[in-house]
This record gives sequence, C-alpha cells and structure tokens, in this order.
Amino acid sequence: MTTISRRGFCRALAGAGAVAQMSATARGEEKAQTIKLGVIGCGWYGMVNVRAAFKAGGVEVVAVCDVDSEHLRIAAEEVAKLQGRPPRTFKHYEELLQVEGLDAVIIATPPQWHALQFIAAVGRKLDVYCEKPLAYDVRECRAMVDAARASGRIVQVGFQRRQSPAFQAVRDYLREGKAGRLICAEAAIHYTAGVKDPSPQTPPASLDWDLWCGPAPLIPYSPQVGHKSWRLEQTTGHGHLVDWGIHLIDAARMILGADEPRSVSATGGLYALKGRITTPDVLTAHFDFDGCPLTWRHRIWGATEYAPEVSNGIFFYGDQQTVFVTDNRWVVIPKGKNAERQEHTVKADAGTLHVAEFLNAVRTRQAPGCPIEEGAKSTVAVKLAMIAYETGRRVDWDAAAQSVGDNKEAAARLLRPYRAPWKHPFEA
Repeated sequence: MTTISRRGFCRALAGAGAVAQMSATARGEEKAQTIKLGVIGCGWYGMVNVRAAFKAGGVEVVAVCDVDSEHLRIAAEEVAKLQGRPPRTFKHYEELLQVEGLDAVIIATPPQWHALQFIAAVGRKLDVYCEKPLAYDVRECRAMVDAARASGRIVQVGFQRRQSPAFQAVRDYLREGKAGRLICAEAAIHYTAGVKDPSPQTPPASLDWDLWCGPAPLIPYSPQVGHKSWRLEQTTGHGHLVDWGIHLIDAARMILGADEPRSVSATGGLYALKGRITTPDVLTAHFDFDGCPLTWRHRIWGATEYAPEVSNGIFFYGDQQTVFVTDNRWVVIPKGKNAERQEHTVKADAGTLHVAEFLNAVRTRQAPGCPIEEGAKSTVAVKLAMIAYETGRRVDWDAAAQSVGDNKEAAARLLRPYRAPWKHPFEA
C-alpha cells in the first residue's frame, strides 16, 4: 500500500517552494548584490550547476574555463542566452581567478584537479562551490580543509542529496527513535555502466589531454577515460563508489550523525568489464561508523534487478522497524507478521536547492549545509574503502591523527605524488 503522510506532503511542498522562495529573495536582493560567478570546468555537470544558479536567481556568470575549447564555446553560448551577455572565456583556471569582481567560483572539473583549483580560489578570497568527491586523495582533503579555514571563505561541497526531503525525513524519523535501536545499515547503487571504446586513440583536436590529466598520471586517451567516462578510471574518478556511491555514504553520515569511519574493509573485483575499465565492477565495503556500521554494495554490469525499486538507496535496520530511503521516496517496514508498510513519496529539485543554499550563504555569510569539513569526511570514507580494496587489508583510521597506524601499504596511498610540474599541496 502506498501512502503519503501529512509530514511527507508538507516536506514535498516545502522542497518545491524553497527554490521559488530563494529565487524571489535573490531577485529582491539582486540590485544590492548580484553574485558574480566563475566556472572552472564547464562541461556536463559544470553547466548543470550553472543552470541551477540561474534558476536560483541573482547571479551573473562573468567567466568560464575549460581545457576543451568545444566545451568552452558551447558553455559561453548557453550562458550568453541565459543572461543576455557572454562570459569571458579561459583555458587556464589561474587566469580566470584573476578576473576582477569575482565573488565565487564553481569547480566542476575531474577530481584530480580539485585541490589545486580550490586552494588557489580560496587564496584569492573567493567563495567556492566544489563538486564531489572533494579531492582525489586523503591528504588533499586535509590541505583543502586547512586552506578553507585559513581563508574564512564560504564553501559548499556538491552533495545535493542533503537537500532531499526524503533523506531529511528519515534522519528525523530515526533520531526520534521510531525504528528502535539501529543495528546496521546497507547502501547500494546497482546499475549498468555504459562503457565506451577503451582502445588508445588520438584525443579530439579541441581537447588539451595533457592539461586535462594535469597532476594525475598521463594515461593514453580513449573515449572510455575521456569526458564523463573518466569516473570508472582508477587514476581520475577512482570508480563507482567514489563517484556515485559517495552520495549515499554522505547521506548515511548525515542521517546517522556519523563522523569518519573507525575502520573500513572492502573486497570485490573486475569480473564482467575487465579490460574495459580499471575499477571494480563488483564491490562490497564495510564502514565501521561509531554507533551504526554501514555496508556498501555495487554491481555495474547488466544483470536484471530482482527488486529494481531498491537498487539505489539505503536500508536502516532497527530492532523495531526497517526503513528504506532513496532520492524521492522512503518506506517504513514495521516489525511483525502482516504489518503494513508505510510508503512516502516526496520530491524536490535538490540540485537547485543545494546551489541556492550556497548562493544564500555567500550573501549572508552563514555556513551552508555541506561545508568543507563534511565534504572531506565523506571523501575520506570512500577513499579509505578503495585503499582497503586495493591493498586487500582492513584499514583502521584514527580521524584525530589522520593516520592509518602501522599499515604501511595504506599509508602510502593516502597521498598520490603529483606529476611534474605540479606540486601536491600537502607537500608544498
């Protein structure tokens, strides 16, 4: 039986109305403060964030940057249509950051570039909306947190599911103790990956591939490691858990009020897509969060789901009830034979809400919902899982010391040396 509770209905209305309210507020303040944005990485998701910013209102995109001239051309044309005037265009982010009058930047490049671009931006006293994962390695996260704190700038990390009324409702429901004592949680995103041609070939003429790789290893170009598809490449996106699964790890942390895990173990492998991608197509990871352990599972090849309605989401197992949550829906499964399930459907434009929250924070100087510290904790969690997978050994994590103890193999993977001439910010 499917029902929508009064609370769920109110949350849905609130989520739908929040964007309009923020947009109206922004329009009212536009003359006083139109936020001037720069965009570093204006391909697919960079422009998703740009559209969200215009929907929220009260912004001007004054400059865009990309190492692919075709991305740059398309983005500049779209921005010109959206705001009636074209932005300035740059290939190098350092030049964009020199533009006079910038208030904030959106960073939507692949993860190997985040740390350098972020630290340079806050060093210029700019506020930053940075896509997830926060960084490529654990030590970059620490350098970014330190730089943000020293600068005092507003930072929002792109975990937009924190705006989901469904995840927020489950957080409140569980904290009220309605499911009883939480014993454990399970998260998964199973899907069929669209794999492109992995054979090495000449990059498109518009793309500076060497600069795209940047501080990461310079690997041969192929469509499978280029635009969008880099997420399943070990040297850049670092795989499905780090790219997409991190959303649910972050959402679970938010719901549980959890910090970084005390330990992580992981196992899996390349079984269906070996030779086509370089990260596991099957993975199980166990996160020992204080108070409630979480198990992650994914499979990214073409088996048909037995229950597709739960192939993307989180189960929370209490001693009185089980609760399942996904982006726009949450379900309560009470304990007891023939107990009736309670299903709640709630929707919101979480991406726009998340960008709008950032823009509001820039105006008010109040902390947004996913500041740098929260983004770092979720990124560290999934990075530790990949280290555990790659070393075949459980990783024990001392969050206070930012240390894996005497685990030398894991310690060596907390920092990936940069390719010359770039210098790792933790070592610089």
